[in-house]
Amino acid sequence: MGQGPIGLPLAMAAVEAGHHVIGYEPDARCLEQLRGGVSPVEGIPDRTLEAALKSGRYRATCEEELLAGFDVAVIAMPTPRNARVADLGAVREAAETLARHVRKGATVVLESTAAHPGTTRTIVRPILEALSWMRAGTSFHLGFSPARVEPGNEQWSLTNTPKIVSGLTEKCRDQVEAFYTGITQNVVPANSLEEAELAKVFEDAFRYVNIALVNELCRVAHTLDVTAGHALALSGSDPVGFATFTPGPGADGHGLPVDPVHLSQHGRAPQEKAFRLVELAQEINEAQPAYVVGRLQDGLDTRHGKDLEGARVLALGLACRTVTGSRRSPAAEVVVELERRGALVDVVDPLITEGPHPLCAPLPYSSYDAVVLLTVQDGFDLARVTAESGYVLDTRGVMPDAPHIERL
Repeated sequence: MGQGPIGLPLAMAAVEAGHHVIGYEPDARCLEQLRGGVSPVEGIPDRTLEAALKSGRYRATCEEELLAGFDVAVIAMPTPRNARVADLGAVREAAETLARHVRKGATVVLESTAAHPGTTRTIVRPILEALSWMRAGTSFHLGFSPARVEPGNEQWSLTNTPKIVSGLTEKCRDQVEAFYTGITQNVVPANSLEEAELAKVFEDAFRYVNIALVNELCRVAHTLDVTAGHALALSGSDPVGFATFTPGPGADGHGLPVDPVHLSQHGRAPQEKAFRLVELAQEINEAQPAYVVGRLQDGLDTRHGKDLEGARVLALGLACRTVTGSRRSPAAEVVVELERRGALVDVVDPLITEGPHPLCAPLPYSSYDAVVLLTVQDGFDLARVTAESGYVLDTRGVMPDAPHIERL
């Protein structure tokens, strides 16, 4: 249920394991791509999708009747943030759809990031039971297995990343574990649904808080005229207790910054107490795009005596890291803020194929008042950017040291 960055990798792995897979995708445009053998997910090449289609063991559809008779169903629908509140609408709709086709002995697994620990038990379970007239844990199995897929990561894929599994009952967990054991190399059982849900949200909160920490570090380093990247490299020489994170234009990725907010929401709900550290991290990370624009304005003013209004700016990278699309991308927020302040912005990103900004061939780098590197993509010639640009703000710390290159 859902053929996005969570569902499609799982579908392809299940096909590879020999299963017959229905990829249920309600989005018409995504469905058209899938049926045409064009992968909408970074990290799943077209050839993999084409091979799955040709095998006869994979079918992309939005036809509900094709779900009848399933043995295992996995809900991999998105849970986007709407005004800092997790939107579980797509998960609810998927549960309602499955409930009309669930049969005795079948297994339903939630992989979508839960809004808070308890979502599988208190939201998905009642929907399935009410519409199927069957009882979870008795008539059918129910579990939660958090997605850990990072699109574009060549080292860690679905098959070699440890997979947490949980169930409503011990037998439910056994069924969920049996399914994933045939797909992944390392299955890690949890004691309860809530334990697995909390573990997933905390993983993302850990990353989110540390991203905020290094983003704040870069601001402090700038006021001290210290290079944040060099300070981080020195800290990274500590062999004990140090995890390396790097500053950037914000917190990006399909699970960030939404998932940590789920943890904060759940912390507040029962006792009106929030996870204060997560909320502080959210405040810092959400302010980072505006900080990047402010640094760009300062650089233009110092170097050229020029204001952002009317300045020609080239933004390199709009997508979330190496993930196709700019949804939840802090780079996109930087571009919006630049335009709001009157800058004339061109954008280059090989992963963005349509929209108001994408360019395949920008003007010569020397024709721009400033170039801002927001996301590193394989197609960027950073040596050429260095040689031809007059002023570059490098938000990722990958450009070489040069007088005209400034880092966060």
